[in-house]
Amino acid sequence: MDFLTLFAIYVLVVLTCIVLVCKYSGQQQTPFTTLSTYVGKVAAPLTPKWVRRLSQWTLHRLFHQRNKMFIYLHILLEVAVYAEFTYEVFGFCREMDTGLASLCVPYILLVVKTFFFYLCITGDPGTVTKKNVSGQLRVYPYDRRLFHPGATCPTCQLPKPARSKHCRVCNRCVIRFDHHCIWVNNCIGGRNTRYFLLYLFSVCAMAGDIALLTGDMLLHAVLHSGLLMSSYIDEYGQKQPAGPLFVVQHLFLTFPRIVFMLGFLVFVVLLLAGYTLFHTFLAVINQTSNEWYKSRGYVCQHCRPATADRLCNPAPEHSKRHYYSRGLLRNLGEIFFPLLPTQKKDK
Repeated sequence: MDFLTLFAIYVLVVLTCIVLVCKYSGQQQTPFTTLSTYVGKVAAPLTPKWVRRLSQWTLHRLFHQRNKMFIYLHILLEVAVYAEFTYEVFGFCREMDTGLASLCVPYILLVVKTFFFYLCITGDPGTVTKKNVSGQLRVYPYDRRLFHPGATCPTCQLPKPARSKHCRVCNRCVIRFDHHCIWVNNCIGGRNTRYFLLYLFSVCAMAGDIALLTGDMLLHAVLHSGLLMSSYIDEYGQKQPAGPLFVVQHLFLTFPRIVFMLGFLVFVVLLLAGYTLFHTFLAVINQTSNEWYKSRGYVCQHCRPATADRLCNPAPEHSKRHYYSRGLLRNLGEIFFPLLPTQKKDK
């Protein structure tokens, strides 16, 4: 059971990291920054300068500049999963008389996912330029809490439309800015949020379908082998019935690559499902990730708390949380049919 114990520890550590990232996301001071700063100070005297410079350059290239490294990693993981599924699981499923139509669904979903993935990579998220900035200024009203009239981007030297943000990675202002996604090497904004959502749904469906087919194959293998009714001799010479842990251990030894692939897919489905639900929730209430992060613990940046109401002219009380929400259907319609610069959104 040593392998199972290590695998359980690995899953626990990864899930803990995900919880911590979700808890402290959007905050300036977090345990991660404190720990990294402390480790850097301690390790600096022991680390050669060229190693420090190389690590800083690598991190800067990966997370602060546009690069295709994560796209290649995405494709590599996808190829590995589909190669294992095609090489082993597909044949086992055919022997179990699984319908050919069911086995073709993952490949159809792969085509659909690749289409939306390509659109996310190559599509314009909605860049603010000198030609369209005057029209973009009329699309959304300023809520005077997160977005204020008269603001100018110090980098682009252009007026900032409401809900826009300058992306430091892409070095451009993006309308209805959501976030910069390293997996597609592009910003997610007003023009491609629909493709990003459909990409997330297709990835979840693709990974979930392969996981179901693989799990069904392993379940049939256990049932047909009679493993549940068998027994084994433990280290003390006692006869013990085969329990769940014994079955899992047997599957690890018999189908190591398939079981590892299934564990990876289940982990991906759980992780992406939560991420997809979060972005679906944001679409339903017509809010972006950028706005959600900014609105957490919002404090007026221009006035003192005692004079904030008098000077900032905040939005009405009923519309503070979801200022741009216009109802479920209109919110979703705005995602899949983005507002044009010539349109003026009515409140």
